[in-house]
Amino acid sequence: MDYMIGQKPPAQPGSGAVSGDIVMDGSEANFVQAVIETSRKVPVLVDFWADWCGPCKQLAPVLERVVNAAKGRVRLVKIDIEANRALAAQLVQAGLPLQSIPMVAAFWKGQILDLFQGAQPESQIKQFVERVLKAAGSGAMPSADMLAEAHVAMETQQPARAAELCSAVLEDEPENPAAWGGLIRAMLALDNEEAAADALADVPKAIATHPEVEGARAAVELKREGRQVAGEADALRHRIKANPEDFQARYDLANALNVAGHHEEAANELLAIIKKDQSWNEGAAKQLLFKFFEAWGHDDPATVQARRRLSSFLFA
Repeated sequence: MDYMIGQKPPAQPGSGAVSGDIVMDGSEANFVQAVIETSRKVPVLVDFWADWCGPCKQLAPVLERVVNAAKGRVRLVKIDIEANRALAAQLVQAGLPLQSIPMVAAFWKGQILDLFQGAQPESQIKQFVERVLKAAGSGAMPSADMLAEAHVAMETQQPARAAELCSAVLEDEPENPAAWGGLIRAMLALDNEEAAADALADVPKAIATHPEVEGARAAVELKREGRQVAGEADALRHRIKANPEDFQARYDLANALNVAGHHEEAANELLAIIKKDQSWNEGAAKQLLFKFFEAWGHDDPATVQARRRLSSFLFA
């Protein structure tokens, strides 16, 4: 399966381009219908911009991408304040701070629900839209539903389906860290280590250090390391049976067990080392265990149980 994703080109400010009626140009003539009346059914974001405003041109494609990703749960109306000076003046009198643009106001039920000024990164715009949807009782972004479905797919041993869902999210939200993390983990579950590594290399720099991405990166590294010792599991068990304090054998077996998906057993081998000698190999067992936690996720049952046992060793 190819993990590659696509991305639709955003419309430019003032172009009049629309996605159905999700994104449209506004004016004094259609403001009441496009904003006030429409907002009685669905939240409407109004982007106030001008052609001479550099930050407006930076914000517009990102804002449109997030709105289009909402799949109709929110609308966007773009108003050029230079071409609609009378309307802008009326709105200033009504209290809108249009002295500084870009300015985006969210309308709901004919009233301003929230607003922000200045160009914002995609992650913050998405959070703004999510707040608006929540306040309007319109649910969450569609991506949240798709990622929840992807999580269930992984839990029910359907990594191919999970990969499809995560890729679909990334088509609309290329900087969604949960989708990138989910896609990479799905590729690993499909034993496509090369595709997982390629996807990891394509993660946008803006989210490269996000915990979701870091966790996926740890999973890729652990898969690579564990694969080298996976075929030696039986020999390692014989070594441990002959000498329970053969910590290197336990360490290597933990890696092999992790690759095989036996998280609890992998943690047990490392915990056995830590219980006997926390400082062995400069604390290597604890470092690998923490790497496991990051790769598995902090809510994974094996992580929760192992962290509890680790605390009992360290703080007893």
